[in-house]
Amino acid sequence: MREWQGKRYWLVGASDGLGAALAQVMSRAGAEVILSARSLDKLRAVAATLPGKSQVQTVDIADDDSVSQAAKAVGQIDGVVLLAGVYWPFGADQWNAQQAVAMADINFTGFMRVLGQVMPQFIDRDAGHVVITSSLTGFRGLPGSIGYTASKAATMSLAECMYADLRKTGVTVQVANPGFIKTQLTDKNDFKMPFIMEPEQAAHEMFDHMNSDGFKKSFPALFSLVFRASQFLPDWLYYRIFGAK
Repeated sequence: MREWQGKRYWLVGASDGLGAALAQVMSRAGAEVILSARSLDKLRAVAATLPGKSQVQTVDIADDDSVSQAAKAVGQIDGVVLLAGVYWPFGADQWNAQQAVAMADINFTGFMRVLGQVMPQFIDRDAGHVVITSSLTGFRGLPGSIGYTASKAATMSLAECMYADLRKTGVTVQVANPGFIKTQLTDKNDFKMPFIMEPEQAAHEMFDHMNSDGFKKSFPALFSLVFRASQFLPDWLYYRIFGAK
C-alpha cells in the first residue's frame, strides 16, 4: 500500500469525469492534489468538494508555454497523473483533420509536454510516480476511431518505454487502460458500450492500481480480455471480426 498522507500529486485533466472522481479518492486518502485542466471554473468547483488540501492550476497541454508556466507554478511534486483527453468518433473514410490532430496533440503529445517538465525533477531525486491513462482501445486498431485509438496506442507505448528505462530506479511508472467510462466524451457514441463504468467505479479501479506494484492494469477485467486476446489473432481473422462492416 502506497503512503498518500502529505504527498503532492498533479492531476492533469481533473475538471470532470475520471479525473475529478480520482481527485476525490486521492484526497480522502490524504494526498494533496493539484487539479489542472483548461477551465478554471470547473476546477474550482471540483476543488470545493474535496475533503483534503488542494489547489487549482489551469493548463492547456496543447501549448508549450502554458505547460511550462503551469509546471513552474505547481512546483515540486511526488507524482503526476495524466488523464486529459478529447474524443470525436470518425473513421478514415470521414477524415476530420482538425479533430484528428487535436486528439493526437492532447491525448498523446500533451502528455509528452507535461512529462518534459516533471521528469527532470523525478530523475534528479530518483523518486516520483508517473501514472499514464491509456485505454483498452490502444491494444489494436479499431474501425471508426482513427484519432482516438491511435493516440491511446501511443500513450500505451510511451508508458512501456518509460517503464523499460526506469523500472530499476526510484521512479515508478504505471499505465491504466480503462474501457468505456460514462463521461461527456462517451456520450458522443451512438452504439451500445459494453461494461460501461461510472467515473467513480473507474477511479477506484485506477487507485487500486496506483497502490499496487504492478505496471499495467486493464479494466474491467472481463472486457479487457477481448482486447488483450485480439493481439494474438492473425490479421485476416482480426479484421474479419473487428473491421468495418
